[in-house]
Amino acid sequence: MGQEVSEHVKQHFNEFYEANPFLELLGVRVASYERGRVRLEMDVKHEHTNVHHIAHGGIAATMVDTAMGIACFTCDKGVVTLGMNMSFIRPVCEGPISAVGEVVHAGKHTMVCEGRVYGEDGELCLKSDGTFFVVRDFTINPED
Repeated sequence: MGQEVSEHVKQHFNEFYEANPFLELLGVRVASYERGRVRLEMDVKHEHTNVHHIAHGGIAATMVDTAMGIACFTCDKGVVTLGMNMSFIRPVCEGPISAVGEVVHAGKHTMVCEGRVYGEDGELCLKSDGTFFVVRDFTINPED
């Protein structure tokens, strides 16, 4: 994206996303971020698996949706998901996984992102694209 992460994002990053009780329940952690891009990590545990002994698809969907949403936040936008397409490529197994979200288009009212989830071996497990509706622009009103 070329620009630095704003001071507002730097100041509020941890409280804005680490205070999310659902992400805390799952153990999702922010590994790195820069403007327009974020990388998350999580340890898939037995309680996250289904009858086939692989992670429930909702785990990967949550990871990729969250990664894309946080990528929008790094561009000073608060968003909600309008739509998301996912292609499950490989099963997500127990162990560490990561998700990457990247902003492709940062509009005034909508944002488009790409996301990917990787297994412990670094192999691609899920590819996604998402469209997000901008509900807050922190460059206009940073106190929201």
